[in-house]
Amino acid sequence: MDFTPSSLTSEYQRRVAEFIDREIAPVEAQHLAELRDRENPWVVLPIIDELKEKARSQGLWNFFLPPAYASEKGRELGGPGFTNAEYAPLAELMGRHVIAPEIFNCNAPDTGNAEVLIHYGSAQQKEEWLQPLLDGQIRSAFCMTEPDVASSDATNMTATAVIEGDEVVINGRKWFSTGIGHPRCRFVIFMGLTDADADRHSRHSMVIVPVGTPGMTVDRMLSVFGYFDEPYGHGEVSFTNVRVPVTNIIAGPGRGFEIAQGRLGPGRIHHCMRLIGLAERTLEIGLERATTRTAFGKPLANLGGNRERIARARIAINQARLHVLYTAWLLDTAGAFGALSELSQIKAVVPQMAQDVVDMVIQWHGAGGLTEDHPLAGAYAAARSLRLADGPDEVHLGVVSRIELAKARAHGRNSK
Repeated sequence: MDFTPSSLTSEYQRRVAEFIDREIAPVEAQHLAELRDRENPWVVLPIIDELKEKARSQGLWNFFLPPAYASEKGRELGGPGFTNAEYAPLAELMGRHVIAPEIFNCNAPDTGNAEVLIHYGSAQQKEEWLQPLLDGQIRSAFCMTEPDVASSDATNMTATAVIEGDEVVINGRKWFSTGIGHPRCRFVIFMGLTDADADRHSRHSMVIVPVGTPGMTVDRMLSVFGYFDEPYGHGEVSFTNVRVPVTNIIAGPGRGFEIAQGRLGPGRIHHCMRLIGLAERTLEIGLERATTRTAFGKPLANLGGNRERIARARIAINQARLHVLYTAWLLDTAGAFGALSELSQIKAVVPQMAQDVVDMVIQWHGAGGLTEDHPLAGAYAAARSLRLADGPDEVHLGVVSRIELAKARAHGRNSK
């Protein structure tokens, strides 16, 4: 394997970095402060649309699109289409700033929902929902986790999507539905139980539910360590006898788990690389603090074990990056099943690494690090929440250990 970027990917890395430094970094803090100060923060401020238009006009758009799809649809959708390994460094750059992913139309959960529709959606679903999503005209949400069951085991899901004639009747309650608070959220992908008697991995379906369908209610927006992540947000959503056409089922009844596995592979690469970008920016902020702030007659960098902590942070970030790049390469070459262990490995390792780096830099900032005067508290909330999103650490470690034990048993049989 060779992680040296091609001339094309190097060009895009340069262009994205320059756009972020020139257009996004100078306005982000003011933008976030303005949102916080508004009585209603669930709005799109003009600067976001201005930056999105600039990015798209420069071809800095939809980097996550698979090469085959991007090639089929042409450059009007944005970039040339990158493999997971090629996209990873771009995701890292975007992870350095909260608003950057949306500016390039690469924010979660829209990227995952778009990929679901690309790979599994019908022609009608692509025309009605995918195209506006890729154009940046609308946003979306993903409704999977439930408050009343342990959603770390997805087979526990009790919300239902029952077929009645030419309709699907949806009932249940979901929460931490990321993106539901966005004023332009126009549809959710709902995962629900369709056939309780089927094989445990063939019981559920994914269904497109337009926002505003009768019976669908956003009950409340949920905070994470006091942050609401406006204007995207994480909501609790109830569905009471919600009816949509059976044509809104994605790929067919009972294929929910199959779709989920296809969706989560690239999504974990994206999440992890964005977190590495967050960790890099946080370490830069920390080094500035540690070399300019003095206590007891010394720079903070020279106090206690801070030099060793700096070294270990650098090593941890570099290790995490190489781990994710290897996993991205494996996903490109061997598919999701061939990268199953590695996808769980990075999901367990990278959020913990980022959390540790942010925690260290908060400590160097003292009480100020806990406030909104610095981006550190928000960074900590993001890193800590990713130890639960897309499956908690324990689930991923369980996958890794199960695969390792299976290999050990196979080796034992083969050696006899």
